[in-house]
Amino acid sequence: MAAGHRVTPASWQAGLEELLGRVAGRFARVEPRRHARALVLGLLADLPRKNCWTIAEHAGQATPDGLQHLLAGAVWDEHAVRDDVRDYLVEHLADPEAVLVVDKTGDLKKGARTVGGAAPVHRHRRQGR
Repeated sequence: MAAGHRVTPASWQAGLEELLGRVAGRFARVEPRRHARALVLGLLADLPRKNCWTIAEHAGQATPDGLQHLLAGAVWDEHAVRDDVRDYLVEHLADPEAVLVVDKTGDLKKGARTVGGAAPVHRHRRQGR
């Protein structure tokens, strides 16, 4: 079994700056590039709610207009950014025995009604019924 690695938002800063430098040329203007940085930092931040308003406030912006423009209308090559991020991850985290597990909440599942909390129930239909 391969050793597990945990990446926390605090340990991501240097790698994030490297990655943002790698994708910088995918944005037609500097403003969307700055908003992309603010968006990623906001998504990594410990905010109780994550939307354009809360992320803009976290970034010190008066309104979410720039973030909304980035997501809805700015000129950038999102497919190339995706490819750059994938390449970065492969370069830094590649391990032939690795398994990537993403849990967006980080919360332990406790209740029987919580998605992922209880053991799955498998029911098989009998033949001929």
